[in-house]
Amino acid sequence: MRRAILPDPDVALGVECALPAGLVSDRRSGGVRGVATVLAAALLAAGLWQFGQGVYIHAKAGLAQALMGRAWARTLAGERAVKPWSWADTWPVARLLVPALEMDLFVLAGANGRAIAFGPGHAFGTPLPGEAGNSVIGGHRDTHLAFLRDLAPGVEIIVERADGARRRYRVESMRVLDKRALWVLESEGPTRLTLITCYPFDALRAGGPLRYVVTARALDGSS
Repeated sequence: MRRAILPDPDVALGVECALPAGLVSDRRSGGVRGVATVLAAALLAAGLWQFGQGVYIHAKAGLAQALMGRAWARTLAGERAVKPWSWADTWPVARLLVPALEMDLFVLAGANGRAIAFGPGHAFGTPLPGEAGNSVIGGHRDTHLAFLRDLAPGVEIIVERADGARRRYRVESMRVLDKRALWVLESEGPTRLTLITCYPFDALRAGGPLRYVVTARALDGSS
């Protein structure tokens, strides 16, 4: 069976600052004070820029979900592959709800960098969310899938499919795995969701060798 491989998410914006050893001094010379002033101004500017980028990323994520909501309404009415905006190369394939955390998200087709910039993405080659098998969903840890850190065994996840049917899942496990552990993408076994994001959650840069993987098993009797 063909495996769907989640690409590494884009590198997140961050600022690394270090004071050169040659500038560390207890002397109160004007040169040192001048350098310190310049460094302080640079750090302040970098901090403001980073803050602005963070606000922009979250605003973009929120607006995208609103536009996807409109596309999803048309999908439930019978249309297929409805683009949320004219130039989109993806479309919502499912709706993901976590009532305990008040989460309500639309899942996009494809787990590539372009798709997961706007929402969690379904990995091509795995069953669609709500269908039999192992449906794999990936996304960024600092926006749409940040809630994964708050999940615990027993928490319920609801998937709404394009036909309007809903399937309920219960979280079974949370693991930190090497990104090369591709066995988590395999479809054999019970019907389940596999949610994947980068780890650790508080890292300054995305990517890295670790992934946080949540597995939720489908409950019988979902409708």
